[in-house]
Amino acid sequence: MHQNTKEETAYANKFIELHSHLDGAIDVDIALELAKLQNITLPTTNREELEKLLSVPEDCTSLDDFLGYFSLPGTLLQTKEGISEGIKLVCDKMKSHNVVYAEIRFAPQKHKDKNLTQEDVINAALEGLKKTKLKANLILCLMRGEGNEKENDETLELARKFLKEDGGVVGLDLAGAEAQFKTSKYKDIFARAKAYNIPFTIHAGEADGPSSVKDAIEFGAKRIGHGIRIYKDPNVMELVKNKNITLEVCPTSNKQTLAIEDMSKYPFMDYLQKGIKLTINTDDPAIERTNIAKEFKYMENTFGLTPEQEKMILLNSVNAAFTSNKVKEELKKELNL
Repeated sequence: MHQNTKEETAYANKFIELHSHLDGAIDVDIALELAKLQNITLPTTNREELEKLLSVPEDCTSLDDFLGYFSLPGTLLQTKEGISEGIKLVCDKMKSHNVVYAEIRFAPQKHKDKNLTQEDVINAALEGLKKTKLKANLILCLMRGEGNEKENDETLELARKFLKEDGGVVGLDLAGAEAQFKTSKYKDIFARAKAYNIPFTIHAGEADGPSSVKDAIEFGAKRIGHGIRIYKDPNVMELVKNKNITLEVCPTSNKQTLAIEDMSKYPFMDYLQKGIKLTINTDDPAIERTNIAKEFKYMENTFGLTPEQEKMILLNSVNAAFTSNKVKEELKKELNL
């Protein structure tokens, strides 16, 4: 592996975040604020202890272990006030880390514990967007699982209802236990999304293999959440490249969930050299104790990511963003692309 310093390698000092989950972005500061706002008693108000409840330890051993850390932030995102303020605070935190454009994703069906409807949840999130100065949009997640078909159908219809080119709901996603609930199972719902002209990304090639990515591309996904395991099938790698599919890569997340067991063999640089379109993202910044600047620095210091490659990655992010051409042109100027 390559060792280098930030000064030698950095191009990026402003960032784009295409893959970040709302519930995975609730850090200690945000949790304390949301608890106070809603009169919710947290298990502790000690910052150090609270961070241990909100963030995975260094020795996280599995995706299941990782997923356990979503429960506490989830309890803070069950009211209109909590969701609205949560979106605002997450966007503000990203802005403080020099993010200039973000897409925040969440599953409306996961925010109904206190009797909100999915539409209530989306409206609350849209209110939150209005309160932040960060340029941001929303992606609605369908969830893998059994017995939630009705909820997924409702999310799809609401995505159609609320869909905008910019300034609101701009796309769909499929999240959840990928290895357990195969991507192929969701063929019909994404056929409908495609018929509705809703842009979508799909989590694939993270906990499952390349066939999951192949299915997602066949459905019409223009972006893939993670996609990091495509190295296991050269044909799928070729498909990703030839179809100009953009991978939303999340290095720290891949390390912590063991999507790639040996990070010395992380295929990111190989994909880059093969001309596959990559972006760098955080996934769940609070759970992973990371931010977008740290992700770029990790790739610089560990794998020798160069300024030219960073520039290309930022350009990929702009081009793949679910936003208007006008906003894309503005972002290119701001990022000197």
